[in-house]
Amino acid sequence: MKELTIECNESPARIDAWLAVRLEGFSRSFVQKLCQDGNIRVNGEQVKSNYKLKTGDKITAYIPEAQVLQVAAEEIPLDIVYEDEHLIVINKPKGMVVHPAAGNYTGTLVNALMKHCGDSLSDINGVIRPGIVHRIDKDTSGLLVVAKNNHAHEFLSKKLKTHDIKREYIALVEGIIYENNGKIDAPIGRHPVERKKMSVNTKSGRNAVTHFKVLERFPSATYLELKLETGRTHQIRVHMAYINHPVIGDQIYGRKKQRFDTGGQVLHAKRLTFEHPATGELMEFETPVPGYFTRLAAELSGNGQ
Repeated sequence: MKELTIECNESPARIDAWLAVRLEGFSRSFVQKLCQDGNIRVNGEQVKSNYKLKTGDKITAYIPEAQVLQVAAEEIPLDIVYEDEHLIVINKPKGMVVHPAAGNYTGTLVNALMKHCGDSLSDINGVIRPGIVHRIDKDTSGLLVVAKNNHAHEFLSKKLKTHDIKREYIALVEGIIYENNGKIDAPIGRHPVERKKMSVNTKSGRNAVTHFKVLERFPSATYLELKLETGRTHQIRVHMAYINHPVIGDQIYGRKKQRFDTGGQVLHAKRLTFEHPATGELMEFETPVPGYFTRLAAELSGNGQ
């Protein structure tokens, strides 16, 4: 445990931004995690990451020793769409968890990346999520970008926060949506009762915007293209359920009794666009529609359900 004490003698600023500049080698997200864990104190008191510093404040940061990564590298096939020394773009299959968590310490994308990349992954997100800039749910398939070094990670994380990484999805949803295009603007936060779920929450939710476009209509379902303006947990799934068109196969936000055996929500991250952190080049990637998706679309089109 390393202890640092600094006195603030400047104009007011958020403590996470202020410390990220002064603690060499530590990102703002790392400082926010320190605050969350109670390792940042101002004048002896624990503070949140949005605390506004005042002249004369004494800041003490307790920086824990780096943990040895306990997650095992595993020989798991990866569908690599693109790779260079800075980043890697993966087409994640349906059913794969992105990073280890309770109940899923093996077989994850991180386990596979550790085998493929060795030590070439950023460590900003700690021992469990090396390289992981953004996630997609276990039963959502498709594209995500992974950072191989801290510079790439910080750059991509910043672009994600400013909505400069474009993510486009396709989904099959219940019911017929008659509007050709639409925008869902509804804040998302933790469900007030079921804490493992998210919900539209006007009191404590965070701004969330999803745009959709109808690609095809079936007798009792709609094929959509969706674009995220924000990136809240389960955003598409929550928003579609909110307008009474849940994603087909969604075991959490959809029908209690599903019509099809889909193995989870029929949702695919089809297109990903971002600026390369080293070259500034605009990178655009697109994957084919996966087989499980096209099979269900054909069934919906042909059986009249």
